[in-house]
Amino acid sequence: MHAVNQSAHDDIASLLDDSKLADALQADATSVLPVLKTSVENINQGLKKLYLEGAPVEEIVLGRAELLDRLLTTLFDHFFDPVRQEVALVAVGGYGRGELHPASDIDLMLLLKDEENAQTQDAIEKFIMLLWDGRLEIGHSVRTVDECVAEAAKDISVATNIMESRLLSGNTDLYNSMLTLTGPDRMWDNQSFFQAKLKEQILRNGKYNDTAYNLEPNIKEGHGGLRDIQMIGWVAKRHFGAASLYDLVDHNFLSEEELKTLLEGQQLLWRIRCSLHYLTGRREDRLLFDYQHQLAIEFGFKDDTSKERSNFAIEQFMQQYYRTVMELERLNEMLLQLFREAILYKDKPGEIVVINESFQIRHDYIEVTHKDVFKNKPTTLLELFLVNEQHPEIQGVRAETIRLIREHRHLINEEFRLSEEARRLFVHIIRQSRGVTHEFRRMNRYGILAAYIPAFARIVGRMQYDLFHAYTVDQHTLFVLRNLRRLSVPEFCHEFPLASGICHHLEKPELLYLAGLFHDIAKGREGDHSELGAVDALQFCLDHDLGRTDAELVSWLVKNHLIMSITAQRKDISDPDVITEFIDRVNTLEKLDYLYLLTMCDIRATNPKQWNSWKDKLLVELYNKAAQALQQGFENKTNRQDDIDHNRTYAFRHLSKEGLGTIEISAIWNNFTDEYFLRHKPAEIVWHTKLIMEHANKDTPVVKVRTDKRTGSMELFVFSRCVIHLFARIVSVLGQLNLNVADAFIMRGTSSCLLETYKIIFSDDMLEHIDHYAHEVVPQLLEKLTDRELSDLATMAVPRAQKHFQVETQISFTKVEDSGITRMHIETTDRPGLLSVIARTFIQCNISIHSAKISTAGETANDSFDITQANTYTPLSKPMQQELKQALLEQL
Repeated sequence: MHAVNQSAHDDIASLLDDSKLADALQADATSVLPVLKTSVENINQGLKKLYLEGAPVEEIVLGRAELLDRLLTTLFDHFFDPVRQEVALVAVGGYGRGELHPASDIDLMLLLKDEENAQTQDAIEKFIMLLWDGRLEIGHSVRTVDECVAEAAKDISVATNIMESRLLSGNTDLYNSMLTLTGPDRMWDNQSFFQAKLKEQILRNGKYNDTAYNLEPNIKEGHGGLRDIQMIGWVAKRHFGAASLYDLVDHNFLSEEELKTLLEGQQLLWRIRCSLHYLTGRREDRLLFDYQHQLAIEFGFKDDTSKERSNFAIEQFMQQYYRTVMELERLNEMLLQLFREAILYKDKPGEIVVINESFQIRHDYIEVTHKDVFKNKPTTLLELFLVNEQHPEIQGVRAETIRLIREHRHLINEEFRLSEEARRLFVHIIRQSRGVTHEFRRMNRYGILAAYIPAFARIVGRMQYDLFHAYTVDQHTLFVLRNLRRLSVPEFCHEFPLASGICHHLEKPELLYLAGLFHDIAKGREGDHSELGAVDALQFCLDHDLGRTDAELVSWLVKNHLIMSITAQRKDISDPDVITEFIDRVNTLEKLDYLYLLTMCDIRATNPKQWNSWKDKLLVELYNKAAQALQQGFENKTNRQDDIDHNRTYAFRHLSKEGLGTIEISAIWNNFTDEYFLRHKPAEIVWHTKLIMEHANKDTPVVKVRTDKRTGSMELFVFSRCVIHLFARIVSVLGQLNLNVADAFIMRGTSSCLLETYKIIFSDDMLEHIDHYAHEVVPQLLEKLTDRELSDLATMAVPRAQKHFQVETQISFTKVEDSGITRMHIETTDRPGLLSVIARTFIQCNISIHSAKISTAGETANDSFDITQANTYTPLSKPMQQELKQALLEQL
């Protein structure tokens, strides 16, 4: 039921000429199909034209169903005229509700009185074949009433389809019989139907990561999507026999304002879905990156011409979408809770357990003691969440109380935020030993968090248009909070033992949670979000009487929340100078503890695909080295030579125990540089030394791998005396195998030998194939290394999502102190074969590479290369740097 736009309705109705189809059916059989195809094409193109000219989406969706009703009824009445008392034509699914989006399937059921006889079978075959040949996307089933009853009894989705079906033509008694025999007094009574549909929604939500805020959301199946609206309609129809959502107002389940919100949300989702179908020419319900920009422009959003906000239209469009589905999600929760109370507890008044003058528990759900609680004492809008935390027996908030929260959110104003009671309550909420994650999610869902912290309101539903961040900023923030809290739960301490141990000994874990809450709060503002967020965090903590020292710690964590990740992933943490630079920023063990926990939980909450055991290992290694350095004191810091001597000594002892003599070891090690002993741990040096010794009398290169499933990594070792362009050959093979290089070290020995080591990391979904790749990589490398010529660069397909993100290439050079090395840093768009392109450019520009540190975040590659001039092994001059930069820019 909706307000009819009569002009659009008339235009749509005129798209089908019923008389032409009827005349063709009365003529010879060959004239039907051309007329049908023309009719279908007229409907499809006519509706598209009207939509693009601004016809209301409701008219398009409902009008398409009405046109198909007319067309299908005409065809059915013709083919089934002799047996119309034996068959009923029934619309099911979305078509049963009278809704048909441009590319949606037309779901039909042919309901039979008895098993098919020859006459009905012939009619069915001719009817269905004509529909297919006429280019109608139909889905159909053929069932008797008994079969429908049997299927509906065991499958809730079949029962739902039947419940919202419509009779188009045929035997009315047959159709009514099916409805009666599958009604709530025969099967799936109100309670069992509600519980089954609720379970269905929970499973569906789990499939979409329990959040509506994925960056390529499914507008039909995701949280707050069309399925959630349909869910309300299904339960209302089963319980009340409600024909539409409007009936819920009459039953006092929805206010007029809530109905308006629901219908406006449905209208937006219908518009997006309709546009997606027309844009793609198929049934597409995912808001993929491929379509977001075009849809944003279609919906009236404009791009900002400034470089920093080049995706402004997309971000604004998607924020409108996310905020809409958040509101729909709130309504869905409230209505389902109302249904729960009306259906499951209809005749059970329930014992009331009074908590205080404001709140009580009924049926395990919290509610206000009277409807003026929030009006009389606004701070109870925060107190409710604290009470939830303190009473683990509470399973949720009763629907009427949710409604009252929504109606009284406006009371959280500046006066409210300045009140000592509100501030005290907020600090108590974040300090509780249980329930913090759940209640902050609930506060966000009900709009309380955004009302209390205005800066948080700006990030609600804000997307970051890249491949690195998988969620909106507010959802990412809540995932960080969840991860931090999980570290303190004993049953999960085995997941990250070091982190859980540190967390257990934190004196004030609430400071960590506040840092997590504020670390990205300035995203989307102009300027450095870390700097801006640090200012917000400091003021908030001071306002909430946390003390200057604690406030400054939270502010410092927000300002520096990226430095540990950058250091671990982009720098050589085997270099004592890197550790020194890091601890100069951190300077206390307390800060290091907090920063390590925040960093780990931040990365894990950014994108499920970004976290892996290798990153865990790097962070743990950096934490341990920094902690050791801080414990020793700044005056006792180790230097490069200490680490070199340590690694040599321990490796030598191990090799000696295995029976290798000093002369044998020295003969190999005399070729090795100090940088090699600095970069490799004793166990790695032992492995390399033994491999070289085993192949001492062979001319072919040494190529070996070993895997570590615990860290999700593979170590590749290559030793050669005669292969040119070794790095380029190796990264070419690794790229073709789609292997992810995280670290590379290249050593030119004193006797013209080349030793190269590579760290290759595997994502969790590839980890099960690590043994396969370990088996594949060696023979493929040996083949490439023995080829006389460097093979042509293979063309590799760019993943779909990656095509929509371009990072402007930035290249810079610095001189590494006390060495002959130039360090080149490059930031560019990640793509298959990127390392191969860079390696071949080095060859072209006569550059030698000594080490590489590879870091990829979404679509952005951040890589560092230690390089020299190939002939002289000296740093690059300014002209050479410019020549190399220009050559790389041309390639990238």
